[in-house]
Order: sequence, then C-alpha cells, then structure tokens
Amino acid sequence: MAIIDYFDQGWARNAGGDAFVLGDRRWTYQEAGELTCRIAHALLGEKVALTGNAAVLSPNDPVGWMCVLGIWRAGRTWVPLHPGEPASTSAQLMRQFDCEALFFHSSMRTEAEELCAALPQVSLVICIDSDLDGAYTSLENWIDGAPSTRPTVPYDMDDVVMISPTGGTTGLPKGVMNTHRTLANTCAHLLMAFEYGDDEHVVNLAAAPLTHSAGIVTLPTMVRGGTVVIIERPDPASVVAAIEEHHVTDLFLPPTVIYRMLDWVAGRDCDFSSLRYFVHGAAPMSVEKLKRAIEVFGPVMMAAYGQTEAFAAIAYARPDERVKNGIMVPDSRLDSCGRPYPLISVEIRDRNDAAVSVGESGEICVRGDLVMKGYYKQPDKTAETIVDGWLHTGDVGHLDEDGYLYITDRTKDMIISGGFNVYPSEIEQVIWGHPAVADCAVIGVPDPDWGEKVIAVVELSPGQQVDGAELIALVKEALGSVRTPKRIDIVPSLPRSGTGKVLKRALREDYWSGADTKI
Repeated sequence: MAIIDYFDQGWARNAGGDAFVLGDRRWTYQEAGELTCRIAHALLGEKVALTGNAAVLSPNDPVGWMCVLGIWRAGRTWVPLHPGEPASTSAQLMRQFDCEALFFHSSMRTEAEELCAALPQVSLVICIDSDLDGAYTSLENWIDGAPSTRPTVPYDMDDVVMISPTGGTTGLPKGVMNTHRTLANTCAHLLMAFEYGDDEHVVNLAAAPLTHSAGIVTLPTMVRGGTVVIIERPDPASVVAAIEEHHVTDLFLPPTVIYRMLDWVAGRDCDFSSLRYFVHGAAPMSVEKLKRAIEVFGPVMMAAYGQTEAFAAIAYARPDERVKNGIMVPDSRLDSCGRPYPLISVEIRDRNDAAVSVGESGEICVRGDLVMKGYYKQPDKTAETIVDGWLHTGDVGHLDEDGYLYITDRTKDMIISGGFNVYPSEIEQVIWGHPAVADCAVIGVPDPDWGEKVIAVVELSPGQQVDGAELIALVKEALGSVRTPKRIDIVPSLPRSGTGKVLKRALREDYWSGADTKI
C-alpha cells in the first residue's frame, strides 16, 4: 500500500466530507484529492529528475500539506522543513538531501529567496498561495490545465518517500530514509492505538507544522475519512478554542505546550468532553504534570514513544492504562511510556550488544518493518545504528515484568560523576514536580574533582518564584547526594528546537565553553 493510498481511502469513503479545516476555510476530500492529482501531474510533466527530492516551506496551511500529498502521488521524495528554523538550516538540509524542487508560502518569501540564492540545484520553485506580483510561479498557474485524475505511478514498498532530519540536538542532522513500508507500519500502529467505532467521526487537531513531521500523524485520521482541523500555532488559547469549536477527538502536543495549557486553563471553564486521545511525546513528561493533565483534560492522556528512525510508534500507553476504575495508577507506572506496539520487537541490550534481564537497564533496540531504511548517503552511520537488523536507538531504558517500557535517558546525555552513572531524566522528574517549575534540563559540566558535575537549568512558570537551594534540597531528599545538582541556574527560557525539544547541546556548549570560570 503506497503512502498516498491512506488519503485515497478516506477520499473514497467520504468524498463530500471535510478533509481539512483552517479557520473559516474548508476543503472536502474531493477538492483536496483533485488538487493533489493536479500537483502530481504537473510534477510529472516537469524536467525535474524522477529521483529529485522536493521540499515544502510553509506555516501550518492545508495547501502546503496537499503539496506533500501531490509529491507522494508523483512518486517523489519529500524532505520536511520546519518553518521556524532559519533559512541557513533549511538550505543545509536541502543541499544535503539533494532537493531540486521547492514549494513555499508567500509569508516565507524572504526565506525562500535565501534558499534559491544558496541552492542553484533547485530548478522548480512554486509559491503555493500567490505569484507575488509575478515574481514567482503560483501553484494555481503551474497546475493550470493539469488533469484532476489519479496518475498511474509504479512503486515499490521500499521506495524512499521521506528524508527527515534527525533532531539535531547532538550535532549535524542525518537524513532518515522512511519508505512506504516503514510509514505503513507507523500508520498501522497508530490505527491500533486510536480505537474508534465505524460510526464515529474522527476529528484530529494539527497544532504542529504539517510540513515538518506532524502531517504523518494525520494519516490515520484521513484513512478513516475523518477531519483534520489545523491551527497556525499551538498557543493554549487557540488549542482550547479549536477543541471546543470542532469537537476534536484526538491531538498530539509535546509536554512543554501541555504545561502551558495547564497554566492557561486554570480558573477557566473549558469543555474537553469530545477528547478521546490526548497524546504526549517527543520528550519526557513530568509525572506530576501528567497527573494534573489527567485531572484537567480527563482520562484521555496517552504516551507515545518513537524516533525519526522508527517513526512515532515504538511504544504507547493507552488512557485506560493510566486510569483504572476511575483511579490513577501509581506514579511508577505513569512514568512508563507504555508497552511496545505489536508489529515490532523491542529488546534492552548492554554494551556488548547482549540482551539483559527484565528490570535491567541498557540501550533500547528495535527490530521490524517500522525501522528506517537507513541514513541518506551515510552507509557508515547506518551500519553503526542498525546492527543485524536491530536499530540501536541511543535511548537507555528497561522493561518491567509486565512488559512496560521505561526510558531512563539518552546515552549521550548520561553524566558520569565521581564514577557513578547519573541519568538526567531522574533528576528532571523531581524538579518538574515543584509547582513553580515550568521546565528544566539537567546536564554534566567538566569538573576537576568529579569528572563531570551535575547542573540543572530551570525555567519557571509565569509569576512563580523558587530559589536553587530549595530545588537542590528537594532532589537530595528524593535521590541522594550523588545525583543532586551541584548548582541550579534559573533562566528566562530554555533553548528549544522547532519541535519544542530542549536543546541540551546548546546548553552544553554555553557551559562547556566557559567551564573554567563556571566550575
């Protein structure tokens, strides 16, 4: 099944129904489907090589996502770009991943012009919503006369359909090659996780950029003929308003945005009764804030653990695994990211690549059709990461006796202090539990006595105050002296990627560059 078939099944089921909604604009499946077909025909008529890859640079707009669907329909490979990243970063990705076509939104004209100037190999440039006074070819003019019927394009399940940059939190991103097969497994897993009856209308809220990676998460909605409601940015007011107005049934948000929502809804009368699945992922979530989210949004919170290399769907915790008979499960179980999905194998392995016993920590390794094809033009990196078919995720964790997976940390984030292994996530969980803390990051800093000393960098919630000594005492009581930060710094905001992940690499660079004076 080709990746575009997920949209086409929804088109067949609900041609006259709303596929996409943005503000007061609506696109039926018929309208959206015909547009994707015309884009595909226009691409097939261009002199861009069939192996040429295409990128879309757009704010959260359905037409940008329909361009992606058209790219797939034409048998081309999509390179996701984040609209919040600087043009220099996008240029690096497009150069590295051999992009020859660019679709862009007029609001990003300056960035598009920088990309075009830096990338002579880009031979096709289309503005998706305007011709900008004749400066660029508009999508409307470009597809003029193109058929609205589905083109016949042969495919193989192992054809690459998406080259996604890795998070870039530890260095220059690598290009993860996902195929029809790998993304089909992602969709199958998400369809298993999001259970709906045949008579239920699914309404997904897309708050993160569709043309970065969030679009993939809409495919299970589209295959069911459901509606994708799109908002331009995930600010709490917009998210809550969309849930209430459109009776949203499922959505995904990173923890940092959920924390802001919890602060925003306090004291307000909000209606979350339509929600079935509120998914959190992309970064660890505070157990204390998760409990508060369950109280505020209802028993709908679902954990999701995945990677770009095993897209979105390694393990999940259903809402009914968090709340049983109206009672929240213990904190230790809430801290789990759930059980592995059925269509993959998960093992915990030690440094010798041998499987460890239940309860023992090691590297989380994954095998199955979910795993990426490899890194684009980096066979050496691929061979380091996929060994005998097993993806080595770089995440440290363990499985308990009931099969629940717990993530301790990234292998690269582990701190060795005084000869002891210190996992930042354990410390972060304690600090997150303080009501004044919005977010935090724990890192290791070079130290002549300890090798590395533990530092916590903390961002406070609006209007809240707490000093470092109080937080240090909190951690010491919970975890003991070895894992207690030697210092806690309060900052206005933590550095984050476009997807909301805290950039520990950026924090380390700041501290390590001045290590002699900061120790």
